[in-house]
Amino acid sequence: MLHTLMKSPFSSNITLLTNMLKTSDDFLALQDGVLIALIDNIFLKNIIMSSAKLYLIKEDVYARGIHKNISNKFVLISYIHFVSLTLKHKQQMTW
Repeated sequence: MLHTLMKSPFSSNITLLTNMLKTSDDFLALQDGVLIALIDNIFLKNIIMSSAKLYLIKEDVYARGIHKNISNKFVLISYIHFVSLTLKHKQQMTW
């Protein structure tokens, strides 16, 4: 399953999200969701401890000026790679 976080983690149910993540899942944060990758973020430990692969939309990270303050556990990808993730996963959940 592909889980996409589009809103700030402070306005989402991150506890439920992290509890639902499985090894075969991909997690992608975009728009304000990229804030979840900030170092020292209260949600960061739980999302990193999940077994899912973690991605961020590169353009959204740079647009918010946070590229030097994000965890190295996330892979920065383009919107083209985002399309590849949507094709890979028939099931998707938006948070």
